[in-house]
Amino acid sequence: MPDDDKHKPVARKEHAEAAEKSPRGEIDAFLARTRSLGSVGEGRGKLIMALDATMSRQPTWDSACTLQGEMFQEAGRIGSLDIQLVYFRGFGECRASRWVSDTRALGELMTGIECRGGKTQIGKLLTHARRECAKNKVAAMVFVGDALEEPIDDLAAKAGELGLLGVRVFLFQEGRDPLVERGFREIARLTGGAYARFDTNAAGQLRELLRAVAVFAVGGLKALADKGGAGGQLLLKQMR
Repeated sequence: MPDDDKHKPVARKEHAEAAEKSPRGEIDAFLARTRSLGSVGEGRGKLIMALDATMSRQPTWDSACTLQGEMFQEAGRIGSLDIQLVYFRGFGECRASRWVSDTRALGELMTGIECRGGKTQIGKLLTHARRECAKNKVAAMVFVGDALEEPIDDLAAKAGELGLLGVRVFLFQEGRDPLVERGFREIARLTGGAYARFDTNAAGQLRELLRAVAVFAVGGLKALADKGGAGGQLLLKQMR
């Protein structure tokens, strides 16, 4: 489960640059920056943006950050949407920001994350989403990644729990690994979400898909059908 930052001390501003130079310092800086974003109110659409920040994604990380940053901007234009950024990397490291509506600041926060070697922790993301939904209704979770290194049966059980809670998971695969595709599709099926594959040559498609998910998180299936554009129509074909 992503670490709870509520009781950790705020990093001192004058030490921020030095803190960024070590893994532990980078974690502290991330948590401190999320506190500065502030909390949000109730009664708004909620979307979890989950990222695989392991080393295999390093070659395309900058372009992916740009696309996901554009998604945050689109979400800001739609309004009434709060986003939480969650990422995993390294040896068991999994972190979550606060729920925020300042999408510009959240995009800047994402660009400060560096990829580090490690195994996938998709199970932790699904467990985190379930716990967040127990506090306040979460409409959807987006996951962007290129690998799946956990037992699919374990992930399927967690995905099924999310499906019962009404949390739809949208998984966007970077690359063409058929085993990853099979696992991602199963998670999407069990949650009533959707799956799509993309690469660096299909940036426009991913942009449309991310925007469509933001529309769904705010207005549900009707808004997705009416305002989701081409990306929304692609997602609707898979969603039940």
